[in-house]
Amino acid sequence: MRIGVVGYGMGGRIFHAPFIQAADGLELAGIVTRSATRRAEAAADLPGVPVFDSLTALLDSGVDAVTITTPPETRRELVLEAARRGVAIVADKPFAPSAQDARDLVAEVERLGSPLSVFHNRRWDTDIRTLKAVLDGGAVGTPWRVESRFDLDEPGTLDPGPSGGLLRDLGTHLADQLLWLFGPVRQVYAHLDWVDLPEGRTDAGFSVVLRHSSGVSSTMRASKVNHVVARELRVYGSAGSYESRMSDVQAQAVFAGRRPADEGDRWGYEQRERWGVLRTADGDSEVPSQRGAYQDFYAAFARAVAGTGPMPVTGEDAVRLLEVLDAARTSALEGRAVDL
Repeated sequence: MRIGVVGYGMGGRIFHAPFIQAADGLELAGIVTRSATRRAEAAADLPGVPVFDSLTALLDSGVDAVTITTPPETRRELVLEAARRGVAIVADKPFAPSAQDARDLVAEVERLGSPLSVFHNRRWDTDIRTLKAVLDGGAVGTPWRVESRFDLDEPGTLDPGPSGGLLRDLGTHLADQLLWLFGPVRQVYAHLDWVDLPEGRTDAGFSVVLRHSSGVSSTMRASKVNHVVARELRVYGSAGSYESRMSDVQAQAVFAGRRPADEGDRWGYEQRERWGVLRTADGDSEVPSQRGAYQDFYAAFARAVAGTGPMPVTGEDAVRLLEVLDAARTSALEGRAVDL
């Protein structure tokens, strides 16, 4: 399947192109960017991959699918242009400004008949895949309470203004992970940290409690402007607990110049000194790292488009996720729990 990437900022360059190149069943067939700087980066990173000035030109070249990873405010029209041309679509997160906008866009893409997936790639994080293996193994028993913390010292990468903010950025991934692992959410209570920027008031940190229909209570926390870096996962259950402080394995590797296509099956494992710890009545034990591989999202997408597997993340998944984020924003602004 020939796929093109629309946008070659951090998303396209770090989180899409390297993993498309490593995924079974795909060929990276083009990049869209008008920036001279980005065009030079694409030429250096991806020798032989053509660069186009517009989505229209990319589509005219004969691709089968596109990834839309331009700024969020441009995404709807580009998704619809691709859908009108009948190609398969991966839309980056946040998929839409609100759950209602997402419902409308999903319905229109479905009417046009194009396959659609949303890039909630952090279901394939190393620590999340390891946590899922722990849960599936049953050693912690019935999960009761979950804590997910992801702090970054990156004030310069905060998306500014009312349509940006950390909740719609990193919050998209943390909430999606929790929904994927523990099921639908019935109630949301949130606090947001606000900063005043030239582009407008912006949420720069959050603490959100999700009450799942399964009975699990999960909490997700993150910040970008408090000069702290931490990634922690904790699960408390009827038979024990699990604690993880794994790093952001795949992103750090790509930033360091490594590529999944070069490392093959060695890609995506955490070093032993950062393995998680399982604590039960039998004592403490290290939990070996499972493999994280964002390329598995793209391989699953290719299979789904070919009709040989399910879509890895559906438009409906994105709608449900945005319902949670909308509720969190309402909760923070109004100081109350919001039922879903």
